[in-house]
Amino acid sequence: MRPAWRTMLAEERSRCQVPGWPWTPVLRVALLLLLTGTVMYSFFHCLRFAGQQQLDSAVWDLAELQLNHTGSREDPRLRWQGGPALGRSFVHGPELDNGQLRVQRSGIYRLHIQVTLTNCSSTARPHSATLTVGICSPAAHSISLLRLHFDRSCSVASQRLTPLARGDVLCTNLTLPLLPSGNADETFFGVQWVHP
Repeated sequence: MRPAWRTMLAEERSRCQVPGWPWTPVLRVALLLLLTGTVMYSFFHCLRFAGQQQLDSAVWDLAELQLNHTGSREDPRLRWQGGPALGRSFVHGPELDNGQLRVQRSGIYRLHIQVTLTNCSSTARPHSATLTVGICSPAAHSISLLRLHFDRSCSVASQRLTPLARGDVLCTNLTLPLLPSGNADETFFGVQWVHP
């Protein structure tokens, strides 16, 4: 004879069974596909968003230039060069036009420059040497942005924020006949786009 509680459990179990619907396996597969699709969409969306952020940071216009020193000078303009083959110099966005920097995107830029003179010592210092940075082209925008006096020093350095327009060409002029040092640690020029 079976105990009463076992008989009762067997009867309850038989009453609780739900008849199977024929589309239950289809619903399980559809739910699994929906879940897999959601995970894949989220994954690819995150990858695309990360790639977009990298592209956005790449649109910052930057240039770090070194002097293109060719010996004696007949022109007060200093000529610059940049590129990975030169070491720490690079140009991303702006262009070099005959040794002068041409802006490709309007906005506010941080300019920085340092120039050290060659053959300069405590006994042979320049009396009236001047370094100027300005917009030299187009002529309608021609303006001086920085004017630095050596004041019996062998080196000058400065930086500033300034608005520049697309197509502006930046020129750097050094009083003749002084010669700037071609050492990239002593003479360099750069710009960085900081705001539209």
